[in-house]
Amino acid sequence: MSDATKSQSELQDDHGDSPAVQPNPTSTALPTIALQKPEPEAGDHVSNEEKPPPLPPRPARADSHYQAPIVGPAGLRAPPSTARPRLQATATTAVSRTDIHTHSYQDGSRETYAALKQSSPPPTSWGGWSSIKRLKSQEASDSASIRSYAPTLGTAGDVDSLLGGFSGQEQTSGWNIFNAQLKETGLQHDDVFEEDMILENFDQEFDEIDALEGEDRTEEKLLSRWQAKRKHFMILSSAGKPVYIRHGDDNLISGYVGIVQTIISFYEGAQDQLRGFTAGGARFVVMSQGPLYLVAISKLGESDLQLRVQLEALYMQILSTLTLPNLTHLFSHRPSTDLRRPLQGTEPLLSALADSFTRGSPPTLFSALECLRIRKSHREVINNTLLQKRCESLLYGLVVAGGRLVSVVRPRRHSLHPSDLQLIFNMLFEAEGVKAGGGENWIPLCLPGFNKNGYLYMYVSFLDVKEEKDPQKSSQASRHDEIAVLLISANKESFYDLRSMRDTVVEELEQNGSMAIIRTAIRNGRFAATDIVPGTVLYHFVYKSRANVQFVMPSYEPHFTTLLARRRLLSLYHTIHAGAHAKNAHLKVHHCISRSSISLAWITPSFELYCVAGPSASRNALAQSANKVVQWARREEERIFIIGGAVF
Repeated sequence: MSDATKSQSELQDDHGDSPAVQPNPTSTALPTIALQKPEPEAGDHVSNEEKPPPLPPRPARADSHYQAPIVGPAGLRAPPSTARPRLQATATTAVSRTDIHTHSYQDGSRETYAALKQSSPPPTSWGGWSSIKRLKSQEASDSASIRSYAPTLGTAGDVDSLLGGFSGQEQTSGWNIFNAQLKETGLQHDDVFEEDMILENFDQEFDEIDALEGEDRTEEKLLSRWQAKRKHFMILSSAGKPVYIRHGDDNLISGYVGIVQTIISFYEGAQDQLRGFTAGGARFVVMSQGPLYLVAISKLGESDLQLRVQLEALYMQILSTLTLPNLTHLFSHRPSTDLRRPLQGTEPLLSALADSFTRGSPPTLFSALECLRIRKSHREVINNTLLQKRCESLLYGLVVAGGRLVSVVRPRRHSLHPSDLQLIFNMLFEAEGVKAGGGENWIPLCLPGFNKNGYLYMYVSFLDVKEEKDPQKSSQASRHDEIAVLLISANKESFYDLRSMRDTVVEELEQNGSMAIIRTAIRNGRFAATDIVPGTVLYHFVYKSRANVQFVMPSYEPHFTTLLARRRLLSLYHTIHAGAHAKNAHLKVHHCISRSSISLAWITPSFELYCVAGPSASRNALAQSANKVVQWARREEERIFIIGGAVF
């Protein structure tokens, strides 16, 4: 057999590979074509022109795992299969392996810089749900429902889980740059908040506008001072008649009141309720309550929800004087009724409440009450004294010290609403009218949270707190150092019964030493943040028990001793509270960094924690301090909160 007639099998034996073209009449697959021609037979002449030019060298691949395909005389073959190389890419939102850091300043400017990302192990899970499930399966005591079973931060992995894996012992380059800028500016830790134009001359916020005399008392200057106020409250009727205005008088701002009433009426005519709008750098929030329109105008950066809570408190203050049936009756018969005459004498209460909102009111912001910190056994002695000496007509009995609740006795199926207690505390400790009555008062009032349709009757007696022999020091007792006994009854003829009960209760408290304990707790004041966590970076914090609707916070000193500093602190609390409780947000941890402070809001089903530290504090130190505050609050829960109270 000649070379030209070699069989297909012999060609396969010579080359050891499949032929250049291998037809298969029984297959529908397309034939494969080799990238090179087969070697020529012996005797064939191949010219240099028919030789293909050499290929250029293949560029070096950066990937060391790459293997070039094997090119044989019969075709292209894949390299031998190997294990898949480990990918170097990780999940990221950046465009490269470089972290892009952007620092925003309060003036709106931004600074961008890059820092190489350091590899770190993934944060460990805090395993909180498994702990809660185990606790649910066990038999719990009565206090279990108010205890916090939130996870603690005993390990570094738990700290990462609290702040989303952004904490660590080593500061990032961004923090190093920020700390260097902080040292260059000379900002001290005491200067927690930098000067803000909005809060400039904040001490003049509560000055009366009509205090100008002589040539300075012109309409333009009065109007300028009115416009300079950072917060206004207006209450007007649906007919457009003013009911209450915090700043100014009718002659000065009657035109503005008319504009507000026109805007509200326009939206009501279009069957669209006006809730709020922004104009002139201020936020306008409108709330309609029956025949009344309540308007809040704020430049302090508060959210709509926070302003509505304040307007609701002002409305409750009006109901505490008139009751809802009386208010409805007045406007149903005469829609143009001037409500200022029935509310005559309550304007100081409304102004005191409005000014507390402007200064910053933690009870209103957190919708909770603050209690005096004493031992559980001491509180039980006070509760038992009130129970043993109570009269038949008693509905509620309270002992209050410096605006903080010491003890409360109540019927088993009734409890006092926090908003009602805030109205009572505002009446006793913010307005001066009650104490001007000689320390003993009989006040009919409506508690809207309890029953907005009727009156209760409250006997109030202020006690002498100071034991100073120096009468000058004794006369300097502030309103936050006063003890009051409040006895509330539904019987308007029970004045003498409640007075007799007060005498026996005070005598018993003096004999068993409870009054001395209360006086000592008042003199000691609030604790410092460093007393809870020695060496902490926290300047201030607020811990709220959601089950007990109560909160605890340290002293404002030494960082927030002035009115301006406290307002700045409360503004920061307003900001992180609004961010954590936004309608469309479901945040558990809200971490906020600014040029002047670093803050944290931690929300769980059982507690809320808000804390503030200096601008140079690390996030790891902030998380560790927050965890220690939670641990302390759980240990001291029965001292700092009233759990259940005394019932009968």
